[in-house]
Amino acid sequence: MMDKQKAVVLLSGGMDSATTLALANEAGYDCYALSFDYGQRHRVELQAASDIALDLGVAEHKFIQFDLGGAEASALTNPGLAVPDQPSEGIPVTYVPARNTVFLAFALGWAEVLEAWAIYIGVNAVDYSGYPDCRPEYIAAFERLANLATRAGVEGRHFSLHTPLIHLTKGQIIQQGHRLGVDYSRTVSCYSPDQQGRGCGVCDACRLRAKGFADVGIEDTTRYASAVLKPG
Repeated sequence: MMDKQKAVVLLSGGMDSATTLALANEAGYDCYALSFDYGQRHRVELQAASDIALDLGVAEHKFIQFDLGGAEASALTNPGLAVPDQPSEGIPVTYVPARNTVFLAFALGWAEVLEAWAIYIGVNAVDYSGYPDCRPEYIAAFERLANLATRAGVEGRHFSLHTPLIHLTKGQIIQQGHRLGVDYSRTVSCYSPDQQGRGCGVCDACRLRAKGFADVGIEDTTRYASAVLKPG
């Protein structure tokens, strides 16, 4: 039998990355999950990533820890900044400088070592909060970089960045994951969860997630903190 092709999958522990991993599995790849501890306030998502990787049967799950210097301007890495509880205009304070570029650089390095020519990332350009590194033109630019900046690319191999969620609404993402048996109760999307991983119910991530379930009529199994009403 021929060996299955390999894919590196960025796995944060949230709804989108869990669905992306399930779709990569469905596409027939041996999946190598990559998660990051970069000082995020919602570090509880890393336990969710571990649970999801076990649920979905990855070939290997690697955690990388680093200090994302210069990220004091982000509410996700600076506990002194409040996570907004209302929608905002423009790029929000939850933007982490160059985060996806850093993540994809690590993924590219590991992929070249593994001879994995596919890299999956769960970015979304529909129900997203204004992040510039979630846009299709950014993904296309990074794929060009990957094939210019690596020995494998220069020697004729081709890295492909797969973004199966990029044009889906949150509801459509949920439908895909539901079809594939993803247990969303084990995922953490909230920007400011409690120590048990329960959602705040008011941040952008919680609102978009709740709306997605409501839009497609699928039961929302998200865990919310007991003091917070489930977003309606």
